[in-house]
Amino acid sequence: MQNGIIKYIAEINRIYRTGNATEHSYRPALKSLLEGMTNGLTVTNEPKRIECGAPDYIVTCGEIPVGYIEAKDIDTDLKGKANKAQFDRYKQSLDNLIITDYLQFQLFENGELVTSSTIAQTGKNGIEADKAQFETFMALIQHFTGYEGQGIHTSERLSKVMATKTRLMANIIETALKKDGTVSKGINPLVNSLVSSSLDEQFEGFREALIHDISRKEFADVYAQTIAYGMFAARINDNTGEKFTRAKAAQLIPHSNPFLRKLFQYIADYELDERICWVVDDLAYLFNHVDINAIIKTFGKTEHDPIIHFYETFLAEYDPALRKSRGVWYTPQPVVKFMVQAIDDILKRDFGISQGLSDKEYHRVQILDPATGTGTFLAEVVQNIYRRFKTQQGMWQNYVTEHLIPRINGFEILMASYAMAHLKLDMLLQQTGYQSSGNKRLRIFLTNSLEEASVETKRLFTKWLSDEANEANSIKHDAPVMVVLGNPPYSVSSQNKGKWMNDLLNDYKHGLNEKNIQPLSDDYIKFIRYGQYFIEKNGEGILAYISNNSFIDGLIHRKMRRSLLETFDKIYILDLHGNAKKKETAPDGSKDENVFDIQQGVSINIFVKKRKKDE
Repeated sequence: MQNGIIKYIAEINRIYRTGNATEHSYRPALKSLLEGMTNGLTVTNEPKRIECGAPDYIVTCGEIPVGYIEAKDIDTDLKGKANKAQFDRYKQSLDNLIITDYLQFQLFENGELVTSSTIAQTGKNGIEADKAQFETFMALIQHFTGYEGQGIHTSERLSKVMATKTRLMANIIETALKKDGTVSKGINPLVNSLVSSSLDEQFEGFREALIHDISRKEFADVYAQTIAYGMFAARINDNTGEKFTRAKAAQLIPHSNPFLRKLFQYIADYELDERICWVVDDLAYLFNHVDINAIIKTFGKTEHDPIIHFYETFLAEYDPALRKSRGVWYTPQPVVKFMVQAIDDILKRDFGISQGLSDKEYHRVQILDPATGTGTFLAEVVQNIYRRFKTQQGMWQNYVTEHLIPRINGFEILMASYAMAHLKLDMLLQQTGYQSSGNKRLRIFLTNSLEEASVETKRLFTKWLSDEANEANSIKHDAPVMVVLGNPPYSVSSQNKGKWMNDLLNDYKHGLNEKNIQPLSDDYIKFIRYGQYFIEKNGEGILAYISNNSFIDGLIHRKMRRSLLETFDKIYILDLHGNAKKKETAPDGSKDENVFDIQQGVSINIFVKKRKKDE
């Protein structure tokens, strides 16, 4: 093996002495050295990957990543500022990493320097070997190739490690998409498909079918997170004891989530974009070191919703600003529980439905959360109903299949939140003792609630999205929705400008003689009108939201209030205040605090419409 090192240094010296070498010139020599020292391992140096943010070398055993090597030009200051951002990104994301200038080798595990070795130095006569370091170097490589990874036993640790790897994946996806956009820009559309990668196709498909103004960076974020949470969902369902890979993940995604299964069948395929497959494999490898039973146990110990707690920890590590821009706000469980129980009470009292939310006669109580997020409200509906079956466990299995799943509906526009909502309900139903059978899907759909599905396309990714949206449309058009609930998004600069929604919204604007009625196009107002539409169409029902409270007394909201008063027979509003701009105080003089970490005040709104009006 020492002869191999001497041969390597001689080759490096030959290239160095030409006087026109770059860091790329030495790559074949280092690849040959590593392959000679790592019997049975594959050392890959793929330029396309490197251009998109991958380390220079990826060392694998079969499909399993062993470690990564980043190489800089000879005599580069490996501790200098020039490469610090890149090195830090790799050290945070890659558990087993060598950084080198072809002469000095530094080995990092989980971001910490383990050992280093300098096998040669530059001098007057070129590069001179330091044979005293050869043994240290061989031990370093042996340690590097024998790395097994650290076990992960807590959900907090897993969410943080997942976040660093997902952030690296998002950076690589964004870089790849930018390169695809540069290549295809200005090219004839007939030629465009030839230069456009499958990754770029998916980006265009997502923009075509779901979020029309999404940027490449935003898509890279949601796509990377979806892969990460899809892997997590698969690993939770893995009890085989075999090696976990992206191919295995595709088999383990529950049949209850058909869109994610289709996506992962693509991700598992050998045609997955080679620029990202290595980082997907690295993420899969991470899950081999996760004690999944311990993770599930720690989920049960948190006071908060475990999935939201996990996601908040993930986002805090991944990108704290993203949480705010996405509106990922944890609705306090007491608020959710109160609203769901209020709906149950009203169904019994005002509609004479003796079983409330658990009604199964003719499936009269169809439930919809049109901005379901991670499924918090729908999960509480399940919990509320399950409390009545704890002493009748034998009836629960059939009830869930025949009378619960067919009545619970959710719409979500962000893939990561959608994946988590499915994961949450899957886990919750398993915890209640329900055993999923067959290919029955959960009725949570990836769709834009405020738009009709109308995309006809040959893009495979867009077709998957269209299939979801078309199934959601059957609920929009045909389901007798009696309960609409949730926490809709607030966005005064709404991007939901479709004709169908705007026509509905005209009821709140007609006859207003105001200069600025733009605030009436806020997403939260559109979702109130949307819920009102469902209840009117059904002829009876309950609309229950926690939302922005500006509609209660806003001058331009007077037609909206009139419309609500004309539609509903009873209106309950619990004003939770919390508007930082109004500088209100609580009745005892203390600070007026918001239940969310936002400046806008909120209220709990429960609107009731009966088929037969009371005097």
